[in-house]
Amino acid sequence: MSPISMASSQAQSPLICLAYDEGGPGDDSYNDAVQDGLKVAATKLVFTLETTVTSGEAKDRKDRLTSLVNKGCQIVIAVGSGYATTLKELSQQFPETQFAILNDATVDALNVTSVVFADVQGAYLAGYAAALASKSGRVAMIGYSSQKDIFERGFLPGAKAAKKSIMVSKRVISSSASATTSALLRSGHDVIYLATTGSATEVFSAIASSNRTAKTRFPAGLITLEPEQFLTVDAASKKFLLATVVKRVDLALIDLLTVTLAGSTLFDEVDPALGVYGYRYGIDDKSIEITLRSPALIAARSKLNTASVAAAKLR
Repeated sequence: MSPISMASSQAQSPLICLAYDEGGPGDDSYNDAVQDGLKVAATKLVFTLETTVTSGEAKDRKDRLTSLVNKGCQIVIAVGSGYATTLKELSQQFPETQFAILNDATVDALNVTSVVFADVQGAYLAGYAAALASKSGRVAMIGYSSQKDIFERGFLPGAKAAKKSIMVSKRVISSSASATTSALLRSGHDVIYLATTGSATEVFSAIASSNRTAKTRFPAGLITLEPEQFLTVDAASKKFLLATVVKRVDLALIDLLTVTLAGSTLFDEVDPALGVYGYRYGIDDKSIEITLRSPALIAARSKLNTASVAAAKLR
């Protein structure tokens, strides 16, 4: 185990500790977004930073967090839901230590701050943009079985708010999304919102390939999600990437550190039923936004701005 240390000021400054998820910085995903936030925070706040990267194994996660706790950190921050089980245990073992977990709302301990995002708001914006961009009148969201709520309260009403006549579908996957994407394209769906985590390359490749070979239907496009997904596009295919819903993890982390260094903590009810506390960041916090890439959507920016007002009301 080899934690990486960075100092943002004098040695006597408060110690902030953070455990990256598997892969660490350079993953083009959540870890990179966290690192970006830390870099900005170090220019605005006074603290010393200690970080480590897990191998992903349960024992390694526990060992690394325990090592950070023993350094006397003002807060120990864990990146990703992979740390949830470990934090449930360590929060009881170290009740005087303040923990935080990013992108998870399952740890019901008073000394664990859950930093999460209003996914339903992002899905509403994705649905609205999808309907505006669609020429076939059929759009779809590809996600997990656990994402029923963000489809029903986010993507579906967002699409219907843009075009009442739009046909909206949801497909649930547990592994590869390529076959699901191809089936949606064959059935006339021309805009897909990918709400899963990991690489978006497989879905995007299926869309680009279909667009190159199909001559009788409207070209299809993709709406992605950051920082959960990573995708590399080339000059020939980038036109098929219509928009990206962005969670500003960097801003949320800066806010968490600002509150922590002021001697306080984020303590809103994230899930009252489970007894989970922290903060859910959304549009009003400038932490959920949509980056428009297609010329047609960019031209409709004012409509998306109006949709953001409606989306911000969703909790």
